[in-house]
Amino acid sequence: MPKKTSYKSDIEIAQEAAMLPISHIAGLLGIDEEDWEPYGRYKAKLSLNLFQKLETKQEGRVVLVTSINPTPAGEGKSTVTVGLGQAFNRIGKQAVVALREPSLGPSMGIKGGAAGGGYSQVMPMEEINLHFTGDIHAITTANNALAALIDNHIHQGNTLHIDPRKVVWKRVLDMNDRALRQIVVGLGGPLQGVPREDGFDITVASEIMAIFCLSTSVKDLKNRLAKMVIAYDYSDRPVTAGDLGAEGALTLLLKDALMPNLVQTLENTPAIIHGGPFANIAHGCNSIIATKLASKLGEIVVTESGFGADLGAEKFLNIKARYGSIKPSAVVVVATVRALKMHGGLAKDQLADVNMDALKKGMPNLEKHLHTLKQFGVPAVVAINRFVNDDQQEVDFILQWCSENGVKAAEANVWLNGGSGGEELARTVLHVMETADNTYKPLYELNLPLEDKIRTICQNVYGADDVQFSPKALKQLSQFTSLGWGMLPVCMAKTQYSLSDDPKKLGRPEKFTIAIRELKASIGAGFIVALTGDVMTMPGLPKRPAAMDMDVTDDGKAAGLF
Repeated sequence: MPKKTSYKSDIEIAQEAAMLPISHIAGLLGIDEEDWEPYGRYKAKLSLNLFQKLETKQEGRVVLVTSINPTPAGEGKSTVTVGLGQAFNRIGKQAVVALREPSLGPSMGIKGGAAGGGYSQVMPMEEINLHFTGDIHAITTANNALAALIDNHIHQGNTLHIDPRKVVWKRVLDMNDRALRQIVVGLGGPLQGVPREDGFDITVASEIMAIFCLSTSVKDLKNRLAKMVIAYDYSDRPVTAGDLGAEGALTLLLKDALMPNLVQTLENTPAIIHGGPFANIAHGCNSIIATKLASKLGEIVVTESGFGADLGAEKFLNIKARYGSIKPSAVVVVATVRALKMHGGLAKDQLADVNMDALKKGMPNLEKHLHTLKQFGVPAVVAINRFVNDDQQEVDFILQWCSENGVKAAEANVWLNGGSGGEELARTVLHVMETADNTYKPLYELNLPLEDKIRTICQNVYGADDVQFSPKALKQLSQFTSLGWGMLPVCMAKTQYSLSDDPKKLGRPEKFTIAIRELKASIGAGFIVALTGDVMTMPGLPKRPAAMDMDVTDDGKAAGLF
């Protein structure tokens, strides 16, 4: 097989693609002209009225794409999502792809964009990976408007008796910037405000992003925004955005962004891209509105959740599906030869050589994710995402392992061949949806105490022996329960690289304890965040950020975006 260097890059493929006018894509879905607004020739906003119009229409089947724990070798979950959507259309099923919007943080950092790759990309790739339709900027603005209103309220007399030491609402920026994790605001004397400690999160970790993705209408959005806890007063009582009277202005800033974005894949399959919370520090799924709308417009919606099944899929199944009344028909678990060998102990520079021993040692990571999904009662299919230099012997080993363990599996050669490279996978998923038992239900009941919900996730999903709560976390458990928040689901903040809270423990670690350092009340979103280990809500840039290789040609084309 020829070396990868003989193939075109993702951005070269994207720039040579022939896109159809967005009016044509809307027409494929039967959307009336009054129900969409063009954002240029190849993007559109779908009206929320369309969501209401289709409320009683039967929903199509939802296929969730997740993966093993990610590694620097790459898994290609978004690529498989796009390729599978294209493949379904090729075998006669009207499919719609539903993805998250990429964050500029990882795009400019190390991870790269989230528009797929090769011949399984969403278009226009450059715009989607940069500013797109401005949704994330709107969320940044709304978040920081609230921060400004909080500090202004304290400065102007503080009638809500907010304790400046207990303001929990942070400012955000859609960029990796470790220098902003801890800051001091209000310096410069009485005219400049009240000095206090503050900090920045990345925008996609903002509670407003989570609310944005879990809201089902403008009214729901406003109600959720009002419930956000922004601080505690001198009596340690929670103060909300509604107490401040800020929810109306925030909703105004977000109302246009709440309309989902319609684009297309390289093969002109319709795609709805909307919202983008991180899965390691937020709930990691695109908006309920986008997924539900896609399921009304097509027979099958192929959507994804961030990182491995221990993060994105767990949160999709425990949080998003619960709030959105979504019953997934199947889950696709993406695995690659390269990533499994890394989980088996190989370094990144050793992956090109065939190593059956390392591959065998890496299989328990895949096995654990399949076991997790089985606990949710959802049928699963393994997609082996082919890299161009993969050895067939190693691919066959994974297929044989799946067969021996009663797991349906198929190759996905969608980076190189687009939808045609995913037809076998599409037929396998379709067969599973039509024949396998589906007894989906969330992993825990909401009436369980918060501590038990956390323990259930840590032991049943991660495989931990035990959970250790810090004194601060124990105090917060008691406080949150007394405030009536104990009935909410839990959103775990954990490293994506390991099933444990230690990113260096690859494969399927055993005999470990998950350390819960603190909790965060995201009452508007409707969940309690549990922060584990050293996970950061504002990432940092690597030694050589991807941004250092980006440029623009003299004729205005992006270069080095991938």
